[in-house]
Amino acid sequence: MQKNNPTITRAWCFYDWANSVYSLVITSTIFPIYYSAVAKNPDTGSTMVDFFGFGMQSSVLFSYAVSASFLIIAALSPFLTAIADYSGRKKLFMQLFCYLGSLSCAALFFFTRDTFSVSVVLFMLASIGFSGSIVFYNSYLPEIATEDQYDRLSARGFAMGYIGSVLLLIFNLAMILQPGWFGIAADNTSLPPRIAFLTTGFWWFGFAQYTFYHLPANVYQRTPRGSWILNGFRELRKVLDQVKGLPLLKRYLLAYFFFNMGVQTVMYVATIFGIEVLQLPDDALIITILIIQLVAIAGAYGFAFMSSRYGNIRALIVAVIIWICICAAAYFITTAMEFYVLAAVVGSVMGGIQSLSRSTYTKLIPATTKDHASFFSFYDVTEKVSIVLGTLAYGAIAQVTGSMRYSILALILFFAVGLIFLSLIKGKKSLEPQPAVN
Repeated sequence: MQKNNPTITRAWCFYDWANSVYSLVITSTIFPIYYSAVAKNPDTGSTMVDFFGFGMQSSVLFSYAVSASFLIIAALSPFLTAIADYSGRKKLFMQLFCYLGSLSCAALFFFTRDTFSVSVVLFMLASIGFSGSIVFYNSYLPEIATEDQYDRLSARGFAMGYIGSVLLLIFNLAMILQPGWFGIAADNTSLPPRIAFLTTGFWWFGFAQYTFYHLPANVYQRTPRGSWILNGFRELRKVLDQVKGLPLLKRYLLAYFFFNMGVQTVMYVATIFGIEVLQLPDDALIITILIIQLVAIAGAYGFAFMSSRYGNIRALIVAVIIWICICAAAYFITTAMEFYVLAAVVGSVMGGIQSLSRSTYTKLIPATTKDHASFFSFYDVTEKVSIVLGTLAYGAIAQVTGSMRYSILALILFFAVGLIFLSLIKGKKSLEPQPAVN
């Protein structure tokens, strides 16, 4: 297959357009706000909830639910990707996870206080579906593009995701703020956000079909023999042996583990922080995150340009330093305006560090390998375990101290350790400044 085929690269980027609505609507905006509202006892104002007989603070349960879902996918990912590489069914696995996630999102339409525990499980299944599909999606990057296009194509995917998710959020935001425009009674406050969950699932499911239609089932055709599961384990062992012989790749994964722990935790708990610590109104939070998405588009391309001038590692170091400053400022903020300013800074580095992290790892994979899904499973496991530990640490510190502000100090530590490991990565060609792409 010829690389840099415009139809295939466009279809690949389009999956970001399809699935990013999950990140925005479910992870960052409407779901956390609705979750907090449903979890709050209307009579007492208590945020203690019952989850299948276990009582805990709603914000802590939210953090733990995120941790559990990513722990599950981190355990499954290496084995499933190895089976996918061996069997040549990479797109099939991507589809299965996509459908699990999108249909779980749609089912959140039934989220009420009466279905609280089941709905938290659906939220976890949506997270598993999203994360599971992404590892197979990412593994297509080195197969459909040449190395000089990795940074730009990765940034383009994230940018399309931000644009698509913003469009759907605007529609859902209009429905929440002006329900009468859509024939919804003003006092039926639970219906608009539940419709938002439904449209998120349909959007994800529907637009993904364009991606699945054009992406090849597997770039490297194979004829599997014997048990897929048994040979999948052998495939995983083979890739693991390769990874052990790549010190630069291991060093980068270690750096990524720590700084991603901070990035992803911020993305998952920022809205809850704004609600419970700063007492910000719901509509202001959603509009703020909408602005973040728009700023992130420029950030993704900006860091891709920076990497072309100064190299991937230097660009990542700049991004991590900015994240440390963000966390330090977040510890002290007390007003809505300070939160909004900080959110704009978050947007400027959010897309950049995510897209650049993906393309940097792609450059470190051996050019001769055909086991891209298996290689990306190590990237995926690193990401998911870092999310698990990051959100667990954030929730545990908040539970013990009674304040989420103290949890922010842990995030600063995560970023600092990641920065140290990034600074130790020196001198390989794939990390040096790349020629500017015309």
